[in-house]
Amino acid sequence: MRRLRTQAGLTQEQMAERSGVSVRTIRRLETGKAADHRLGTVNLLADALDLGAEDRRQLAAVLAPAHPSPIPLQGKVNGDSSGPFEPEPEPELESESEPESEPEPESEVDRVLAGAAAELAREVGRRWQKEEEQRRVHDPFPLPVRWNRAPARLTDHAENIQRLPPGVRPEPMEPAGDLRSVAEAYRGIPSGRLVILGRAGSGKSIMAIRLVLDLLGGSGPDRSRRVPVIFGVGAWDATAVALRDWLVDLLLRDYPHLARRTPGGSTLAAALVDAGLILPVLDGFDEIAEGLRQEALEALNATSLPLVLTSRAGEYAEAVSAARAPLVWAAGIELAGLTPDDLSAYLSRTARPAAQGGRAPGGDGGEGGEALWDSVLEVLRSGNDPAGGRLAEVLSTPLMIALARTMYSEAPGRDPAELLDAGRFPTASSLEDHLLAGFVPTVYRPRVAERAATGDPDRDRRQDRRDRDRRRNWDPDRARHWLGHLAHHLVRLDRDRHDLAWWQIGESLPRSTRVLTVALVSALCVTVSDWAVVLLVAPITPGEALVQGAVVGPVGGLAFGCFYAAMAAFGGGSFAPSQVRLRLRGRTDGIGRRPVRTFTDRFAAVVPGGFVMGIGCACAFALQRALYEGRSLTDPALVEALLINMLVLGLIFSSAAGLVFGLLAALETPLDVGSAATPAGLLSANRATVYRQVLVIVPVLTLAIALGGGLVVRLLAGVLGPLSWKLPEGLVIGAVGGLGGGLSYALCFTAWGQWLIFSRLLLPLTGKLPWSPEDFLDDAYRRGVLRRSGAVYQFRHVRLQHHLGHTYRRRQGNYTPATFPMPPR
Repeated sequence: MRRLRTQAGLTQEQMAERSGVSVRTIRRLETGKAADHRLGTVNLLADALDLGAEDRRQLAAVLAPAHPSPIPLQGKVNGDSSGPFEPEPEPELESESEPESEPEPESEVDRVLAGAAAELAREVGRRWQKEEEQRRVHDPFPLPVRWNRAPARLTDHAENIQRLPPGVRPEPMEPAGDLRSVAEAYRGIPSGRLVILGRAGSGKSIMAIRLVLDLLGGSGPDRSRRVPVIFGVGAWDATAVALRDWLVDLLLRDYPHLARRTPGGSTLAAALVDAGLILPVLDGFDEIAEGLRQEALEALNATSLPLVLTSRAGEYAEAVSAARAPLVWAAGIELAGLTPDDLSAYLSRTARPAAQGGRAPGGDGGEGGEALWDSVLEVLRSGNDPAGGRLAEVLSTPLMIALARTMYSEAPGRDPAELLDAGRFPTASSLEDHLLAGFVPTVYRPRVAERAATGDPDRDRRQDRRDRDRRRNWDPDRARHWLGHLAHHLVRLDRDRHDLAWWQIGESLPRSTRVLTVALVSALCVTVSDWAVVLLVAPITPGEALVQGAVVGPVGGLAFGCFYAAMAAFGGGSFAPSQVRLRLRGRTDGIGRRPVRTFTDRFAAVVPGGFVMGIGCACAFALQRALYEGRSLTDPALVEALLINMLVLGLIFSSAAGLVFGLLAALETPLDVGSAATPAGLLSANRATVYRQVLVIVPVLTLAIALGGGLVVRLLAGVLGPLSWKLPEGLVIGAVGGLGGGLSYALCFTAWGQWLIFSRLLLPLTGKLPWSPEDFLDDAYRRGVLRRSGAVYQFRHVRLQHHLGHTYRRRQGNYTPATFPMPPR
């Protein structure tokens, strides 16, 4: 096959274009990985090569040994008809000598996975297309990001990359290309492994997005059946989580609809990964903690999974040196810097004449975009000025060009000629710091929103109000302070995080503050619940009811606070958002295909919390009895009653809580494919889920405590002695426990509840966030300070994140720069 193609003077890509057979199939044939292909496939290849009768006979004998007869000439099929994300069938034409064979029946699992992959592909493409537009990649035109072949020491041998047997000479690889050709270059890599290297801000993430969109578009003859999905790899700890499990977890976080179960029992996310239907695009290898990069590279080398990896060249080279091997089977490309000619073509078109107070081209005068940058671009093109050389070096990356464009092309009254001031900016680093420092104040400069004009005055006023609420004129200094706090929040002693998850923002508060807040909120919920229930139904005086609530609430809050403190000590205390919603009117998904296991897991998870709740109730009853009867808390009879009540009520509350949350599990169904496509969407979905959980928890927990209490008392009466549990009293206790416990759970032990009490209350009270943090985050995204990566935000670039965090720390009163002892000579 290779010999015949070489004699015809065709490359694999040219042959694929002629025949309609994919490059992957041709490559598998030439390397001996596939045999006994259908006659239709052999016909297409023979036609593309214009073979004679003898060559056709030899080709048929090798490729279709079951049919050694000569192959009749058939017409060609232009293009590969298989879909981009379905199992790729071999093209087959009707043959006069061979009847069409019956297709193998497709299993139910295959059909489910094919549909899930196609659905995921559409969602991935929709999200990243929108993200590319948000980043203004095409305005006014895409920067000419070019790449060259990476150094040989950072890539594997060409024979390994092309997966060739011994003795076969590898074909030369593409030496260079640009943003538009990266997908074509990737399709030509038989191993399916590619490393994209470059400097900070050189456009690696933009190239990864373009690669994903081009692969999803299916341009070219080879349409891979794998769905390319971008994963921010910076948070991966290869020493703690296997690559497969980490990929599944992020798929479930960013695409919650993949929590649906397959007929085999696993989630769709796990099944897609296990079936090899996901192409991981691992963005930001350099953002992995320095001490974990070697382990991460070794873990990647332990797999044969096709993947794409982006990284800064220096950090990747260090990991390769430590692991003594690059990413096996991987080709490598390295992004080149932009030239002064690139800057001249781009910057002159970013400053629109109207934005600079001038007239459109062809007018009577005024300063257009070219005039704004003329003096700077002339110095850059000359190459004789040291200041111009420094500026050209800084502006050789898309990140810095974007910052310069924002500060000077889009903000009135700014002259880019100041960038050539050698006294003010003596080094390239000082220029970069200037651009980073000026970005946030520039994008937060006050703007006057245009008035809507629909013809309906009332509708226009409502729309104007909504637009003002959505695009507030945040004070630039306050916005920089809030963003600095968020950037500082991502810094940890062990690593530098980059995913800004709304459900983790509360962790920026000290642990002691969070524990105290949980105790206070829980105490308030239980107190108010006790007052409401007792005053309405219990036959006691208002004074006694108030005292009872004042006793029960703090004791219950203390119990919940202790439980939360234990969780915070071992797990951080933050809760991931629920990836499901509640359907109170039936089920439509297969997530409950294993109800027994789901119920058991949920029951075991909530039993400790329910037991703590029962202990708190017993302590409150004992304290109330001591106060009203004037007895000492050390009274043996009171202590004995307390211990018995702690056991009994602990069992009652824990079993009731287990039953309630098991019922919730039965009502859960995965989120829709587009319902949690953004951080705000996931927050809204979780808020709705918590509301529905409270509607279920309060009445069901009330009944479970009241009715289950009688059963537990009857079972233990013979062991512990005389016990009393009357139904009216049980209903009162159940109502207090159901209402107070349900509200405490919703506010303190869910992602949305913690967002409410920490991020919307405490952090704004301390001035670290605005009173509407969700609007602020969404506005920061629209202004280009943040970007979206699935269900989380990220700063536009890690350089901007570090700059804002460092500036925030320097402004704190207790800031002390880190010092390191000098090494001994």
